[in-house]
Amino acid sequence: MKGLILSGGKGTRLRPITFTSAKQLVPVANKPVLYYGIEAIRDAGIKDIGVVVGDTREEVKAALGDGSAFGVRVTYIEQEAPLGLAHAVLISEEFLGKDCFVMYLGDNLILGGVKELAKEFKRDKPNAQILLAKVPNPNQFGVAELEHGKVVRLVEKPEKPMSDLALVGVYMFDHNIFEAVKNIKPSARGELEITDAIQYLIDHGYKVHPHMVNGWWKDTGKLDDMLEANRMVLDSLEHRIDGHVDSISKVEFKVVIEKGAEVINSTVRGPAIIGPGARIVNSFIGPFTSIDKNVQVLGSEVEHSIILEGSVITEVDRRIEDSLIGRNVEVGKSPLKPTAYRFMLGDNSKVGLL
Repeated sequence: MKGLILSGGKGTRLRPITFTSAKQLVPVANKPVLYYGIEAIRDAGIKDIGVVVGDTREEVKAALGDGSAFGVRVTYIEQEAPLGLAHAVLISEEFLGKDCFVMYLGDNLILGGVKELAKEFKRDKPNAQILLAKVPNPNQFGVAELEHGKVVRLVEKPEKPMSDLALVGVYMFDHNIFEAVKNIKPSARGELEITDAIQYLIDHGYKVHPHMVNGWWKDTGKLDDMLEANRMVLDSLEHRIDGHVDSISKVEFKVVIEKGAEVINSTVRGPAIIGPGARIVNSFIGPFTSIDKNVQVLGSEVEHSIILEGSVITEVDRRIEDSLIGRNVEVGKSPLKPTAYRFMLGDNSKVGLL
């Protein structure tokens, strides 16, 4: 088997962060989302992985290299524009050949990885296997309709969903998927939809097996989902302190403090992670917070948030919550008079004021 990870797309729902960073490289629990997908495929025993890249190709290539750091071989497949998941499959035919493969959307996280899914696919030998999960907002996903446990219909983001079963961003295919993607037409939004390709398989008598996801799964394309994924991953961490915590600080519950980090006269209440080189001084870091490397939090409180590399938060007199703060951002009180709010914000930024 081979792996195919989709790492194109513009990440419009996470702007302005994704103006300067690939959405698949935004970290969850201080590790880029894309790494979780690479590791999940590797842990299923698959070592040959194609990565479909787009506008952010250079950044993705710099992050993954040749794959040797993960114990895999990475081949890059360039997609000229985000023309749909089925289009990504189509342009990967030369790499995939006649091999079965797992397709994994690079901005997805799934509890337990894909090891059991790959084992089930090899055992049952369907032509395609799809992961399904119940969601409260099925109109935002590809949706499946089942009859007597069999997949009978798939629709991409239907206005009136026929079920609450969303397609999770992990699929298993054999080589017959290429027949399907070559025989479908672009959708109204101009993309070759993977739901249409799988529907082609169903309509032409191929075996398409559903697999229900019992644990958690997240598409991290939006802020709320990114924060929830961060919360879930942090909750799975084991307590570990490799950095410096002074004698008057408190570190409670599941907390990881990496080597080179400092916690001075502060409380860190887990689940939380403090990255290497970070400094937490006279501050409170609340549950479900990821502090990336070389971040400084001084005289401030942060909870249920992700703070990216190199940012500085200084003397903020209200708690920062439910936030994603990008790289090298400065948040703090201004000494300038008269008293006023002063901002320099990128496109599509969101600011909440009390």
